Amino acid sequence: MFYGSITALITPFRDGAVDKKAFANLIEWQIEQGTNGLVPMGTTGESPTVSHQEHRDIVALCVEVAAGRVPVIAGAGSNATAEAVELAKFAKQAGADAILTVSPYYNKPSQEGQFQHFKAVAQAADIPVILYNIPGRSIVEISVQTMARLRESCTNVIGVKDATANMGRATKDREILGQDFVMLSGEDVTALGYNAHGGRGCISVTSNVAPALCAQFQANCTQGDYAAALKIQDKLAPLHQALFVEPNPSGVKYAAEKLGLCAAETRLPMVELSDETKPAIDAALAHAGLI
Repeated sequence: MFYGSITALITPFRDGAVDKKAFANLIEWQIEQGTNGLVPMGTTGESPTVSHQEHRDIVALCVEVAAGRVPVIAGAGSNATAEAVELAKFAKQAGADAILTVSPYYNKPSQEGQFQHFKAVAQAADIPVILYNIPGRSIVEISVQTMARLRESCTNVIGVKDATANMGRATKDREILGQDFVMLSGEDVTALGYNAHGGRGCISVTSNVAPALCAQFQANCTQGDYAAALKIQDKLAPLHQALFVEPNPSGVKYAAEKLGLCAAETRLPMVELSDETKPAIDAALAHAGLI
């Protein structure tokens, strides 16, 4: 159910408010372009800076617009366990197909602390749980041993979004956690290698603006046609890199505005892309044939 190109959706804003019309249009376009799944209210969706009510509204709207055509993996992460639990419960209530829950950021919990955190979230709602391992932003890494403990304790912990960029870690996860553990890359530029190491897709930022190319890339990987996938990788690699010159999602929101999808507006402490970086994204969009 969870495979291929899964978009970590941006949250469009206009004049400080969530632009629900642009968000709904983005979802429709994603599905039309072949995207295999949607993640509302992940960190790319600026989940730390929306209100709890906005978070719920965005998840519910995504479920409503997707209407079962592709799976919805709702963001349900927080560095406060009680908050993550409530978000998980809401995702289940709203009809999401799974949740994505990130390592508690800033707190720097131990492996035992992470285990207890994720266990509480997983046991709070009868919904599939995908762990989000991103030490570059959360500081702490979820060890493979902690994932194995969670898998044994909570049958609904079914996969990981891995943004470590460590291909060796992908192989270790597959070895310890089993062939049926859902392994999704969390980094576009290394998704090719991750798939070769046993991954089955990517929760992608780039697919916000290049959904058809990302979907075809993942389909090629699934079919084992890595030569075809490499050709698309070469088209998209400059974009994968340029979108992250400044902190995400400033780059992808600029690109989305360039394509007429929504305004580039972000919420503080995120700021809109600097003029110095815009030419790099423009050139990458052109290289990919998107403009």
